[in-house]
Amino acid sequence: MNNNNTNNLIIIGSGPAGYTAAIYAARANLSPLVFTGLEPGGQLTTTTVIENFPGFPDGIQGSQLMMNMQKQAQKFGAEIKMESITKVDFTSEIKKVWVNETEYKTKAIIIATGARYRTLELEKEKKFWGKGIHTCATCDGFFYKDKTVAIIGGGDSAMEESNFLTKFADKVYLIHRKDTFRASDIMQERTKNNKKIEIIYNTDVVEYLGSDKLTGVKTKNNKTGEEKDLEIDGLFFAIGHIPNTEIFKNQIDIHETGYINARDNVYTSVEGIFVAGDVVDFTYRQAISSAGIGCMAAIAAERWLDKN
Repeated sequence: MNNNNTNNLIIIGSGPAGYTAAIYAARANLSPLVFTGLEPGGQLTTTTVIENFPGFPDGIQGSQLMMNMQKQAQKFGAEIKMESITKVDFTSEIKKVWVNETEYKTKAIIIATGARYRTLELEKEKKFWGKGIHTCATCDGFFYKDKTVAIIGGGDSAMEESNFLTKFADKVYLIHRKDTFRASDIMQERTKNNKKIEIIYNTDVVEYLGSDKLTGVKTKNNKTGEEKDLEIDGLFFAIGHIPNTEIFKNQIDIHETGYINARDNVYTSVEGIFVAGDVVDFTYRQAISSAGIGCMAAIAAERWLDKN
């Protein structure tokens, strides 16, 4: 089915980047059409209290923050569709996107589809999400003051987050599936010299333990086959992210890591296609930085539309 109207701007994605872009674009009278995807609000809806987003001294629930952003965008005229884009065509001056068989046309697009955390996808993972299993030490480390936690990974992020967690936790296990790290030498040295961190090499987590919340993990040495139960209060993943860019392949320039290549933070390789948030930012990945790039993308799109 074709939609005869040509929109000024379509925003694909609904995390802090997508909703902030929608607020700015709507206030600029662009009447943006926002496709939220299957998880409106993105990753923040799976977190508990967010204490590092400016303006909320007592913290705010991730889902509430996203709901507030959505309402703010709608207040100024953004149209929200709780649907996922399934196909795109950026080859013409008028861009096209589809939700299954329904086609939408637009002059400009902001991609804010984010990135999903790479996890182990073991049984009970969804059940324990936010109840002992986390993906962001910066966001949730504070809740483990004087407790024991573990982090899985072997790169700079794993090292940085392990050291960060020692500000709160009494004990941090760093679990790595190999006997060598890919992290930089300085980060390895800092981690190995931190007395609160114990490194467990050649080990995989094979099972989550607990009933209502995580109380530990079963580990397996991949050299000897030996299994052990490790008592912990929290588990953090630092094994990478998967950018949600699958539908944009062969349409815009995408790095081999899956992140969208951008010039000046928001300009993609295709005129009229802009990008914001974790789908382009593989360094900071914070709600506030995503919101900032969302603002930049909306302003860039508005100026581009005025000029064209």
